[in-house]
Amino acid sequence: MTTIEERIAKLEAKLKQEKAKKQQIEARKRSIEAKKKRSADTRRKILVGAAILAKVERGEWPHDKFMALMEAALTRADDRALFDLPVRPENSQGGQ
Repeated sequence: MTTIEERIAKLEAKLKQEKAKKQQIEARKRSIEAKKKRSADTRRKILVGAAILAKVERGEWPHDKFMALMEAALTRADDRALFDLPVRPENSQGGQ
C-alpha cells in the first residue's frame, strides 16, 4: 500500500510531464504560425517585385526611376550586383 505522500509525488511528477508536453505543443504551434507569416511575407514581396518589374518592362514606369529606387534601397553587394549597381564604399571594406 502506497502512502498519500507517494501518491501525491507521483501525481506531481505526472503533472510536470503533462505541462512539459503542453509547452512543446504550444511552441510547435508558434513555430508553425511564424513560418506561415514569413512565407506569406516572402510571397507578397515576390508579387510586388514582379508587378513593378512588369511595369518597368512595359514602359509604364520609367527605368531610371526604378534604378534610383534600387540604388537607394539596396545595400548588400550581392543584391546590388543583380541590378548591375556598383558596390557601395562602406560595403567594400568588409561591411556586409
